[in-house]
Amino acid sequence: MITTAAISTIREHVNAWRRKGETVAFVPTMGNLHQGHITLVNEAKKRADHVVVSIFVNPMQFSANEDLDGYPRTLEQDSDKLMAAGTEILFTPTPEIIYPNGLAQQTFVEVPDIGDQLCGASRPGHFRGVATIVTKLFNIVQPDIALFGRKDFQQLMIIKTMVSDLSMPIEVIGVDTIREASGLAMSSRNGYLTAEEKHSAAALKQALDTIVEAIKHGESTEVAIVTAKKQLTNAGFTPDYLEVRNAKTLRQATATDTDLVVIAAAYLGKARLIDNVSFSRNLS
Repeated sequence: MITTAAISTIREHVNAWRRKGETVAFVPTMGNLHQGHITLVNEAKKRADHVVVSIFVNPMQFSANEDLDGYPRTLEQDSDKLMAAGTEILFTPTPEIIYPNGLAQQTFVEVPDIGDQLCGASRPGHFRGVATIVTKLFNIVQPDIALFGRKDFQQLMIIKTMVSDLSMPIEVIGVDTIREASGLAMSSRNGYLTAEEKHSAAALKQALDTIVEAIKHGESTEVAIVTAKKQLTNAGFTPDYLEVRNAKTLRQATATDTDLVVIAAAYLGKARLIDNVSFSRNLS
């Protein structure tokens, strides 16, 4: 596996592959890798001739009161995992390489409306940072396909919208969430949980499932959400949001929508956890 922080090295290899008519898959990450990330790499290998992974903790998507400095950086362990998974190039740029003029002078990309809701409302500027770094990485790597986990449902939808709106010739693929045996979605931020909190954290997925089953059995969305929020509170969570949305548009679900997503963010100890469950409702 080639590890490089140089944009020129990435482009040299990608251009060589292109001349041979070979395809490139890209998996952007912030490191501190878990099995969910490795699943993305494995899926990428099935879909393209070559796989590039990036590790970059993006300062643009962290606000002043968030965990940028404390975000886990585990490059050596991450490198070992990626090498074992068959990654060909690991791109590890520094903030100085990505933002040579500093964040204040950086051109940015923003996806309106969809980026202002849910996590966008709770973390102002977050999705501007996500859209900007993903655009930069796409321009550097120039992949045919890019893979993201469905755990970050809103992020995935924002990136798909951005790629469509800006006519980027990239197929964005969402890969199913990988979970612990308890049902807890794997996340780099699970490392912030104590052993007791990690046990309690399974309640997040259970609350989502409660809403899904209630709606499928004809209960109102409002009542189902109230019940699920009580579950979360009893488990020690402080809910940020817990909502039922249209899975295709992320707008508030209406009584006639059939494709739905229950989407949530909640605090447990030092960790802010997100999760979602998509489902179809039969209106007949």
